[in-house]
Amino acid sequence: MKNHFINKNATIQDAIKQLDQLAVDAVLFVTNENLELIGSMTDGDVRRGLINGKHMNTEVHEIMYEKPKSLRHGDMDIEKTKEFREKNLKIVPIVNDKNQIVDILNFRIQKTILPIDVVIMAGGRGSRLHPLTEKIPKPLLKVGDKSILEHIIDSLKIYGITNIEISINYLGHMIKDAFGDGSSKGLNISYIEENEPLGTIGALGLKTQSLNKHTLVLNSDLLTAIDYEDYYIDFIKKEADLSAVGIPYKVDIPYGIFELDNDNIVRISEKPTFTYYSNGGIYLFKSTYINEIPKGEAYLATDFIEELVLQNKKVITYSLLDYWLDIGNPSDYQRAQSDIKHLKF
Repeated sequence: MKNHFINKNATIQDAIKQLDQLAVDAVLFVTNENLELIGSMTDGDVRRGLINGKHMNTEVHEIMYEKPKSLRHGDMDIEKTKEFREKNLKIVPIVNDKNQIVDILNFRIQKTILPIDVVIMAGGRGSRLHPLTEKIPKPLLKVGDKSILEHIIDSLKIYGITNIEISINYLGHMIKDAFGDGSSKGLNISYIEENEPLGTIGALGLKTQSLNKHTLVLNSDLLTAIDYEDYYIDFIKKEADLSAVGIPYKVDIPYGIFELDNDNIVRISEKPTFTYYSNGGIYLFKSTYINEIPKGEAYLATDFIEELVLQNKKVITYSLLDYWLDIGNPSDYQRAQSDIKHLKF
């Protein structure tokens, strides 16, 4: 991050050297002695300065752009982030309440920074994939050149998610050995260890704290190209308490169907198509509802959803039209090996 900082009293010559070292990420943020953001610089600013009669020893504050775009740490405006990205900004600084730069968002590396906690459920035995999962947990099975779990983690990183918890049980030590604390990927990975199977979402009862107002939970056997940013924006706009990803499943009826009122035909639908939504194994909800999950007891995600419905909370579905595959059996696993060659996350 600090490679992008330059003091306001540095010279144009200093700036050129620094921009050259940054190569494709050639953007500088001009700061004062307190690291407060006061401007930005690119090659274009240097060229314009030299054309206007400045020289190599001119201080950068004389040629900088004085109204740089920025984002506020702790209060990320996702719509503004999306707007910056669509305007082809390369890198945006993230500042605190004192306008000091605390991070940067590089759109070449990631799309956004989503302010959510993430828990990946990776404790299952993967029995339907035996014998493949007898000596290795299902999340570590390779799809292409990476494990299923690594595909998931890398896709989350693209959306600026750096704090990830992984729930482990069966052969969990192998998952810990594979990812450690996440530092090799620039992430912070921690683990929720189940002493016994706790169902599809029961491990959240062992979660000690929430860093963000919203939590994303997903299964570790999914291969998907979901746009987490769009999912989050949909959740916020609809003021939902929980949003469950739904996978459209169409059923074609090859006959004319009578619609009845008792025995009376009120309508005939000719070869209709019905669309149902299956559970995609991805959930986004307000972190406060983790308190609804019993501690140390087996608990299903479907029970969690039904409990919130009974409480008259706003529970919605997010229809996922992008690629999604639940790797539950050998045929799914073989399909994943073929699909991964054509997928771009």
